[in-house]
Amino acid sequence: MDRALIDRLAAARAAHRAVVVATDLGSGKKTWIEDGSAAGSVAVDEAVLVAAAAAQRDDKSQTVETGDGRRLFLHVFNPPLRLMVVGAVHIAQSLAPMATLAGYAVTVIDPRGSFATADRFPGITLTDEWPDEALAASKPDARTAIVTLTHDPKLDDPALHSALRSGCFYIGCLGSRRTHASRVERLKQAGFDDAEIGRIHGPIGLDIGARSPAEIALAIMGEITATLRRPQATTVAA
Repeated sequence: MDRALIDRLAAARAAHRAVVVATDLGSGKKTWIEDGSAAGSVAVDEAVLVAAAAAQRDDKSQTVETGDGRRLFLHVFNPPLRLMVVGAVHIAQSLAPMATLAGYAVTVIDPRGSFATADRFPGITLTDEWPDEALAASKPDARTAIVTLTHDPKLDDPALHSALRSGCFYIGCLGSRRTHASRVERLKQAGFDDAEIGRIHGPIGLDIGARSPAEIALAIMGEITATLRRPQATTVAA
């Protein structure tokens, strides 16, 4: 791999951009694939672009064969997975280590100092900034999930405004259907349309009958995983 390509990949990673480098195994020539488009010395067709998107979704580099018999190695370079949790509550204490085990870099956001402490969240990145400020600084991308758990509109709503304006792949909000209906109404008053609001998973988590904080965290992590790995099969609660 030449220096120019290494520098380009480093810049993409720093900017949290997902890319695939397609290498012709016969000639060694390479093509850069990003956001469904290809540029480079290797010609790729729509089938290769689809395969590249699937490889990115699965986090798995792979070899594919083109229609004209060439073999291409699709090398996936995905940004790290991130989970931003708004609200250092009991559910977050279970969710943060679960997400860490699943490969996410977790940040817990809560301006209430007595909640977001190292004793309650050992080894987890904590910030006491207001949620909208923390999210603006972190620049959520297509490899970022955002969860709000506080039940407090003063904290959750600013986070949702930032999340809905970002390219994050998952937004989930704790609360009952009645709570979510009130949330939706506030978001509409703030200028968000139905399609934007429809990105929110609320009530949050897979419907597994969860009751305890740990069970609810498991349901949330399951829904995040399903949205990441099988987005076409994931439905958002109305």
